[in-house]
Amino acid sequence: MSSDAFSGVRCLGIVHEAIMRVDKIASFSLVIALIFASLTTVPAVAQGGTIQFHYNAQHTGDYSLVAGSNMSKGLLTWSFATGAAVLSSPAIANGTVYVGSDDNNVYALNATTGAKLWSFTTGDEVYSSPAIANGTVYVGSDDNNVYALNATTGAKLWSFATGAAVLSSAAIANGTVYVGSDDNNVYALNATTGTKLWNYTTGAAVLSSAAIANGTVYVGSEDNNVCALYADNGTKLWNYTTGNAVLSSPAIANGTVYVGSEDNNTYALNATTGTKLWNYTTGGGVYSSPAIANGTVYVGSEDNNVYALNATTGTKLWNYTTAGGVYSSPAIANGTVYVGSEDNNVYALNATTGRLSWMFAIGNVVLSSPAIANGTVYVGSYDDNVYAVGNAVAATGTPGFDVGLVFVGLVFVGLVIAAYVAKRKR
Repeated sequence: MSSDAFSGVRCLGIVHEAIMRVDKIASFSLVIALIFASLTTVPAVAQGGTIQFHYNAQHTGDYSLVAGSNMSKGLLTWSFATGAAVLSSPAIANGTVYVGSDDNNVYALNATTGAKLWSFTTGDEVYSSPAIANGTVYVGSDDNNVYALNATTGAKLWSFATGAAVLSSAAIANGTVYVGSDDNNVYALNATTGTKLWNYTTGAAVLSSAAIANGTVYVGSEDNNVCALYADNGTKLWNYTTGNAVLSSPAIANGTVYVGSEDNNTYALNATTGTKLWNYTTGGGVYSSPAIANGTVYVGSEDNNVYALNATTGTKLWNYTTAGGVYSSPAIANGTVYVGSEDNNVYALNATTGRLSWMFAIGNVVLSSPAIANGTVYVGSYDDNVYAVGNAVAATGTPGFDVGLVFVGLVFVGLVIAAYVAKRKR
C-alpha cells in the first residue's frame, strides 16, 4: 500500500472513531487536528550506515532504500545560499545534508528546513563530495587536505595533507578512507586517526572517486587508466587503458566495473580481470559517473544526453537530450532517474522509458550530482545554492500537504459536523 493510500485509510479510521464518540468530544478542533495530523507529511530521517558519493561504496547511485515512497514532484522545498558555486554533491545522513562549496566551506544543513547547523572553513575550494560514517564527515579540499569532521558539531578531528588539491570524493569501507589527489596518488587512510596506510602512484592526477567492492579499490586517473588495487595494501591487480583521461568514478555491480572516459566511451570491465566486456560510444566526453539499477546503466555525456544502457550488453535502451552537457552523475530511486545539466535544469526521467517526469529550473549550471532521501532530491548549482526539491513548497520547514488528501479531509470534517448536529437535534 502506498503512503498516500495508508494515510487515507488512517484518516477514515480517525474520522469513524470521532463520529462514534462525538458526544464526548468537547471541541471540534480536536477532530480537525486529528484529521490534519493524518494528512501532514513529515519527512522521515535517513539513519545510520555509511553515506557517500553515489550513495554507497560501490557507487551504484541507487538510493531506493532511503528514498521513501512519496517521491519528489519537482517542487522547491528550500534553498540555501553559500558564498560561491556548489559543484560538490550532497550527502544526507541522520536528517542532515552535508555539502562543499567553492567558498572554501563544508556545510551541514537541516534536511527538512535548509537551516545551517554548522560550517567548517578549509583553505580553498571544496569540490569533493562529503562521505559520512560513524558520526564523522570525510571530505577533500583544494588546499591539498583530506578532513575528518565531527558530523554533529563540525569540529575537526584530523586532517591529512596530500601533495596537491583533493577534488576526489572519499570512499569508506572497513574503517578505511580511500581518496585520490591531484598529486597522482590514491591514498588509504585510517578512518579514526587519519594515519596513512598506503598510497598508490598513478601517472597523472586522480580526480576520480574510488569505489570499493570485495576487497578491491577501483579508481580512474588522468593517465587514461582504470586501476584495480588490493584494498589492504594498494597492490595493483590490473589496469585498463582507455583513449583519454578517466575523471568519471567507477561503479560496481554484479562483478562488473562501469566507468566513463574523456574518450567519449562508457566501459564495462570484468571486475576480477579488467577485461573489457563492452563499450558504448557517445558524442562527447563521459565525465559523469554511471549509476546502475535493475540491469541498466545510466550515464550522462558531454554531448547533452543521458543514456540508459543494457548492463550486460551495452545496448542503448534510450537516451534523453537536454540543452547542455551532462557532467552530473545520475541518481536512481523507485523507477526514476534524477540528473543535472549544463542547461541549468534538474531532470526526473522515467527509468524504463526515458520519458520526462518533471524538470526543475535552477539559476545556473548543474554539475553537482543529485542525492535522494525521504522523497527529496538535493543538489548544488553554479548559482551558489544548495536546493531541496520535494513534494511540496515548505521553504520555512513547514511540513507540506498533499492537496488530494486535504480535500478528502475537509469532506470528512463536514461529515463529522453533520453527524454531530444530527445527534444534538435528537
